[in-house]
Amino acid sequence: MFGSRRSPRSLTTALAGIGLLVTAAALQFGAAAPAHAATTHRILFDNAHAETAGNADWIISTSQPDPLGQDSTPSAETDWTGALSSWGVSLQKAGGYSLKTLPSGSGLSYGGSSATDLSNFDTLVLPEPNTLFTTAEKTAIMNFVKNGGGLFMISDHTGADRNNDGQDAVEIFNDLMTGNSVDSTDPFGFSIDSLSIGSDYPSAISDSTDPVLHGSFGTVSKSLIASGTTATLKPADNSGVKGLLYRTGYSGNTGAFFLTSTFGSGRVAFWGDSSPIDDGTGQSGNTLYDGWNDTGATNAALALNATAWLAGSGTTGGGGGTGTCTAAQLLGNNGFESGATTWTTTSGVINNDSGEAARTGSYKAWLNGYGAAHTDTLAQTVTVPAGCTNAVLSFYLHVDTAETSTTTAYDTLRAQILNSGGTVLSTLATYSNLNAASGYTRRSFSLAGYAGQTVTVRFTGTEGSKLQTSFVVDDTALDVS
Repeated sequence: MFGSRRSPRSLTTALAGIGLLVTAAALQFGAAAPAHAATTHRILFDNAHAETAGNADWIISTSQPDPLGQDSTPSAETDWTGALSSWGVSLQKAGGYSLKTLPSGSGLSYGGSSATDLSNFDTLVLPEPNTLFTTAEKTAIMNFVKNGGGLFMISDHTGADRNNDGQDAVEIFNDLMTGNSVDSTDPFGFSIDSLSIGSDYPSAISDSTDPVLHGSFGTVSKSLIASGTTATLKPADNSGVKGLLYRTGYSGNTGAFFLTSTFGSGRVAFWGDSSPIDDGTGQSGNTLYDGWNDTGATNAALALNATAWLAGSGTTGGGGGTGTCTAAQLLGNNGFESGATTWTTTSGVINNDSGEAARTGSYKAWLNGYGAAHTDTLAQTVTVPAGCTNAVLSFYLHVDTAETSTTTAYDTLRAQILNSGGTVLSTLATYSNLNAASGYTRRSFSLAGYAGQTVTVRFTGTEGSKLQTSFVVDDTALDVS
């Protein structure tokens, strides 16, 4: 294969190329960087999956996405309209919380530029969704949690299909956990039971150190089932799963009505009924039940403590934009000495062919150089930890060409950043045969704005139909601290 490549004339890329790289990266990273104080917990309530179908009214306010549009200084739950307004107003009054709603007609995303993109939040609340999440949405949710986000899953009893589309919250959540592209092997360590339990007051376990049961919003003793379900724990699949409140007569791995778990750097909470979060008020025409203030339970404390824990206020971990960072180099096979592993490439890109020398060792990534119409790619997906304030991507680039034009870019190499869904977020720089110069030159730029996100670094080389241009990459690194 490599015999068809021309003997290269060693050249390096011009400094102007990296200027474009840094500038474009800074623009993109600025859009994704948290623009909030470190103590602010950013919560997104979902209303894009039929959360107001039928008698449900699972919203914190009719003003969406920003509840402050209805009342900027709410003092009572009736200042905002929705069956979850008590929840929302309580967090707003507590201070340190920024609340938004994903409006109907929108979609969940992670790593995009939308103001309601999950990269802008620490916790996602899913209050009894009644439509299935799309494939892209499931990927977004799972990567959000994996990278440090908090996920609050609130179900209802089996058969609670409020919009009559054939799916209820039990099926929707189980589908999220078993049918996603990130990890479908019981990622959270539990499954939701297909049950319709008429009534009960599930009791809390005895654990004085648990931040959800004993948090800043009060002590939790009981919750409420008014037609709900439970979950089955599978600690062999995820040792982080923990039942906190159990249906009467149950304990251990069965009958868990409220539980917590972890996944990657993130946290998960599950509640088996929407009645406990219902404050009895909402939009006209809905039949609601005031479980929030039920005197036999402590549902308000449970909801609020769990929200704080999911957002990073507990004893360990943190949500998106918060957390800790261990200094490390994150790219796998970063010098290519393990051969064609870890990276995703077109055929033959990672090689030890003598036609182009590696900067160090024997292997490098050699894109193009055929002197014929050809496209090569080199890519690796990497997660930038949420707590890292420094993240520097670097690589050494050598460009060599047989082209003689000083004005026309016949052959190009694009350096791009993609989100977890495969969408190109930005073409950071385009190198070409016009950038030819001798030797390898180190290029570096900051990825700190992507902290808490999973992105793909991709190089795409496109060669024309005549003279060869070789783009050679070696000794890559993503150093975080």
